[in-house]
Amino acid sequence: MSMPPDIRQRAEALVASERERFAALHPRSRQLAAEAGEHFPGGVPLHWMLDWETPFPLFVQCAEGSTVTDIDGHAYADFCLGDTGAMFGHSPAPVAKAIAEQAAKGLTAMLPSALTACVGQLLSDRFGLPFWQVTATASDANRAVVRWARALTGRRKVLVFDGCYHGQVEDAFVKLDGTVTKMKPSLLGQVVDIAENTIALPFNDLEAVEAALANEDVALILTEPALTNTAMVLPKDGYIEGLLAAARRHGTLVCIDETHTISTGPGGFTRAHGLEPDFFVLGKPVAGGLPAAVFGFTAKVEADMRRVLDTKVPGYSGIGTTLSGNMLALAAMRACLEEVMTPENYAHMTALAEKLASGLRGEVSGHGLPWTVTQIGARAELVFSSRPLENGAEASAAIDHTVERAIHLFLLNRNVLVTPFHNMTLVAPTTTQADVERLVTRFGEALSALCGRAEV
Repeated sequence: MSMPPDIRQRAEALVASERERFAALHPRSRQLAAEAGEHFPGGVPLHWMLDWETPFPLFVQCAEGSTVTDIDGHAYADFCLGDTGAMFGHSPAPVAKAIAEQAAKGLTAMLPSALTACVGQLLSDRFGLPFWQVTATASDANRAVVRWARALTGRRKVLVFDGCYHGQVEDAFVKLDGTVTKMKPSLLGQVVDIAENTIALPFNDLEAVEAALANEDVALILTEPALTNTAMVLPKDGYIEGLLAAARRHGTLVCIDETHTISTGPGGFTRAHGLEPDFFVLGKPVAGGLPAAVFGFTAKVEADMRRVLDTKVPGYSGIGTTLSGNMLALAAMRACLEEVMTPENYAHMTALAEKLASGLRGEVSGHGLPWTVTQIGARAELVFSSRPLENGAEASAAIDHTVERAIHLFLLNRNVLVTPFHNMTLVAPTTTQADVERLVTRFGEALSALCGRAEV
């Protein structure tokens, strides 16, 4: 899956020229970066905001619908959408209204609000699990699920898949080195070897799962329905269903993390495919972009939770944070579930994403490049591979950061944003046909530059 040398060389030159172009276009952002850099490293409140690979950060003046306007007055068609946090558009009107109304009545009190029963019913109806808890982030939700699974089963090990992403959950920071699970070397400040209690396996390999579960020491399988934070890998037909069946045979619990694959449809991949996991996690867009997440679980899990709590010694459980389930988050979540995450909006999103994927494929084919475009609902991604990927190792081999950076910077300098971490795009309810046409056209121009067909 290696990149042709001529394309790599042009990509390196394109990155250099596009960085110069960015600097010329954004004097006000440069100034603000310098000012913010006095107190925020790199000029940003979160270091990931530097991953756009621009010479200095792009500062936002406002973000509405599918449009981001920077501090220098440039308006962008946004297909990054906060890397899924704003998947339903920036500041959806019903959510903004609910936040404003609730803000006047209280933000947090460490007590339930009148919205609690309503939100619980909405979550149960939509995702099919009867019981729920609210956290501040999907990382917190996944971490809580891991801790609960170990407490309920009395087992220590967690099984994840090579190339997965589950936020800041330490147990998921492992990778496969051949057939051996090793802790990711990029993880900062970790003093205990995570690989002692976490197993990493290749995605889409049921035989490997069956073999790992045979020891009956795995508390939880934590998985996305598709690998989404690397070059995207979709599950083979029947793979997730087979994984659930294997887990049941061996007394292992399963959590499906839909923080990214909620792009599939109103009930995520889980409801679209009639899956019945023990736990379900959703973060990022569930409250319209306000920090909030949820994890759902079955009636059996809830009964086992009560059993464990009844026998627990007094003291803090290590699950939950003070601001979890606050009144503001519940208000935003209610509005998002009822008025934004609608079947009608998903129909629009998926249809436009199909047009986007088709347009991107047309440009790839027209330029004679051996690449594919993968789609899951409203999410579409360019993959540097001649065929769909099957696992994390193939995904890792398909990534070319230099070519990615060249495409991303080229698009950004022509008023189109895509996710900086990989070639992922999202379509929101507010995305228009014109937005899609702009991205496809600019993408074609980027490929022409990479193929030496046009002067930039």
